[in-house]
Amino acid sequence: MKYLPRTNGYGLDLFDDFFEMPAFRTVTRHDFMKTDIREVDNNYVMDIDMPGFTKENLNIELQDGYLTVSAKQNTNNEEKDSKGNIIHQERYTGSMSRSYYVGENVTEEDIKAAFKDGILTVTFPKEKKRIVEKKTISID
Repeated sequence: MKYLPRTNGYGLDLFDDFFEMPAFRTVTRHDFMKTDIREVDNNYVMDIDMPGFTKENLNIELQDGYLTVSAKQNTNNEEKDSKGNIIHQERYTGSMSRSYYVGENVTEEDIKAAFKDGILTVTFPKEKKRIVEKKTISID
């Protein structure tokens, strides 16, 4: 039985080099939706970089104390010459999302969001600490 050599003799790994192609690369966390979080008064302010997206392609959801920001984009760039022949055409479809823990007591009404110049700014209050009341139980 013959084995396929892992290297091609020049120190290059055929399989690893193949999977380093852009089509097979996964996007790592630091490649998208870079986020800065500031504390302003009694609020947290998140600035999330969303270049190339429009407000209509963004979605923000709150569930179980997690704020999920998602974005999707579909583009179709088509260039034709004077006769209608396509001389260049590109398509891109993609989506991304990221979740942030904002606290169990934060509601949808507490969250404010604005989108300007490719930056999504989300403001929400600091989580209020639950005050546990000490209750005594009477004994009969």
